[in-house]
Amino acid sequence: MTMEIEVCIDNIESLHTAQKAGATRIELCSSLAVGGLTPSIGLMRQAALHAHVPVYAMIRPRQGDFLFNDGDLAVMLDDIRAVKESGLHGIVIGCLTPNGEVDMPMCQQLVDAANGLGITFHRAIDQCVDYHAALDNIIALGCERVLTSGLEASAHQGINTLKEMVNYCGDRLSIMAGAGVSAQNVSSIIRNSGVQEIHLSGKTTRPSYMTNFSSAASMGSVDDFAIPVTDYDKIAAVSVMLKGRPQ
Repeated sequence: MTMEIEVCIDNIESLHTAQKAGATRIELCSSLAVGGLTPSIGLMRQAALHAHVPVYAMIRPRQGDFLFNDGDLAVMLDDIRAVKESGLHGIVIGCLTPNGEVDMPMCQQLVDAANGLGITFHRAIDQCVDYHAALDNIIALGCERVLTSGLEASAHQGINTLKEMVNYCGDRLSIMAGAGVSAQNVSSIIRNSGVQEIHLSGKTTRPSYMTNFSSAASMGSVDDFAIPVTDYDKIAAVSVMLKGRPQ
């Protein structure tokens, strides 16, 4: 079976880099520094124009937890309409209740709005109180896959739970391993868990191409002259590792 390599990006420069490096699917976001938020309509439209692999848009209206209110829901429904109008292939969702269960009524509204789009359930599952029950609910929603680190800080640390998830779901739901995936550990993650999809960002920064650095003004708490982008070598190294595996 061909391994899927999903790369999460938050700018159009990184889209081109990720595709050239071997990404087989793109998770399109804004603000990867806070875990990924909904991309702008402009980024959605440009991604649809330039992508030659499937693109799934993150639907997450703010940073923080996955407990959303009615106002957040209204934003997410509008964003899903924008995804459809932009011509992307799918969405990435995840809504929880206060006690750490999948919020089925809210998620079902998002799924209904996405009619015709592919659906990934994101790492909100890693904050669920009972991942077996969460998997059952995600399957009931009709999602294609769930992105998870196996409830640990990284996918490599969560290998045992990832394996249990793969065995539990069988062919009902694809388990996609993400968080800390690299060329150094991807073979071990796949071999020991049985996942057929991996997710990574390959984040790095490049220096600004500006020649004037004289201003003392800053747009925030980060270096305005270090541009976050996808690292071609990090993605390509994973792609090379996976192409060398027996299919």
